[in-house]
Amino acid sequence: MREKSKIRQYAESIAIAALLAIFVRSFVVEAFTIPSGSMEPTLLVGDYLLASRLSYVVKVPFTDVVLFRLGEPKRGDIVIFRYPLDPSKDFVKRIIAKGGDTVEIKDKVVYVNGLKVDEGYAHFSDHTVIPGSQVPRDNLNPVKVPKNCYFAMGDNRDNSSDSRFWGFLKADDLVGKAEIIYFSLDGDADSPLSSVRWQRLGHVIR
Repeated sequence: MREKSKIRQYAESIAIAALLAIFVRSFVVEAFTIPSGSMEPTLLVGDYLLASRLSYVVKVPFTDVVLFRLGEPKRGDIVIFRYPLDPSKDFVKRIIAKGGDTVEIKDKVVYVNGLKVDEGYAHFSDHTVIPGSQVPRDNLNPVKVPKNCYFAMGDNRDNSSDSRFWGFLKADDLVGKAEIIYFSLDGDADSPLSSVRWQRLGHVIR
């Protein structure tokens, strides 16, 4: 009987731990990894980050059904969201404008409501300027962001699939706000030990 009691205690402890893990993942924080260079140099391929799920919306666990909203992204926030063209994928980008704002891009320079945006985070690897008549990478005619939507862009402006190409990000597709890098691996390093980017561990994302 005593042995059965111990087994029951272990089972209860595991069940409680599992429930807590589900609760934390569903409502508090969630871990993500960066697979592409679209947010370089702010986020690197191989960065592992934690996102706060309590920043913007609360959803029914394991679904995208919104229970209620806690706030909205500010311009400059780095957010995790369901990719509008394929909701099974998570994307990470920076919020450039929100509902009611007008966005325009002239020769790689972003303007919101007619004012040039100070973007110290933006990175450009290609100095060629593509005319707007070809693709909207470097030039974009003024567009007004609809209500409950956002205009999101990657910091690596010449190598990012973002609102310039697939349109606006809907508020309901938000997952959370990127908060901190808890681990980072350089896949091109010579050895497992040297692959760890120690200086990035614990880095607060801005």
